[in-house]
Amino acid sequence: MPDLNARFPSSLMRVSTWTRFVDGSVPVVVMRPERPAATPLPFLLWFHGRTVDKETDPGRYLRLVRAGIGCIAVDLPGHGERPEASMQDGSRTAEVVEQAAAEVDGILADASASGFDPTRAVLGGLSAGGMAAVLRGCSHHPFRGFLLEATTGDWSTLCNRVGFPAVTVERLNPLTHLLGWRDCPVLALHATLDAWIPVEGQRRFIAALQKKSAHPASIEMHEYARTDAPHEHMGFGWMASDAKSRGTRFIAACCDVDVADPT
Repeated sequence: MPDLNARFPSSLMRVSTWTRFVDGSVPVVVMRPERPAATPLPFLLWFHGRTVDKETDPGRYLRLVRAGIGCIAVDLPGHGERPEASMQDGSRTAEVVEQAAAEVDGILADASASGFDPTRAVLGGLSAGGMAAVLRGCSHHPFRGFLLEATTGDWSTLCNRVGFPAVTVERLNPLTHLLGWRDCPVLALHATLDAWIPVEGQRRFIAALQKKSAHPASIEMHEYARTDAPHEHMGFGWMASDAKSRGTRFIAACCDVDVADPT
């Protein structure tokens, strides 16, 4: 387990366990509330963004466990407790995303065996982690909803950037592979001025989901005009607390958990 004394507050450390899922190949931190909303536990399965790790942003996790909701945070391939420098420099981002998406089912199986409820789960991620969530959503899945932050489901906006060769974008671009997308709630949070992942691509993706949905109002995109975060991409800056609260309320609603205002 990494040294987390300066990263996780004691109240979160108390309910967290570091382990590995998928035959010991995927490092995760499993967080169980002291007073769970239900048993087995509704939960968020969360993928972080490139260059950081599953311990990033404990404020998100703390809100969830205080609301009685579990959380399983996963190290992306090549990150955290399974480091590989070439998978963090951007040149292999699409590969990281595709591998992470392929690991979701194994993680779910181990989560179910560990007391979590795969029928009341939300899949989410930030940036590259959000791309993995979207990619997994393009085929049959059990998730109640998707929480997508600073990411995109239209990879054409990234085409021919380092890590996103045109042939890979053509093969995997979620926007053009929505036939298998099951209608369910989605919350997308994005900074309008995001310099790394253009907002236009995510707008198109969300519009496409709304168009094919029987419940378009359940698919929402909220934009922040300015956050002062680095590159208007990393963490939503001074709007971070608002983003975390929106996300917690969304997860609670998807999982049928009554939460007044988790802050």
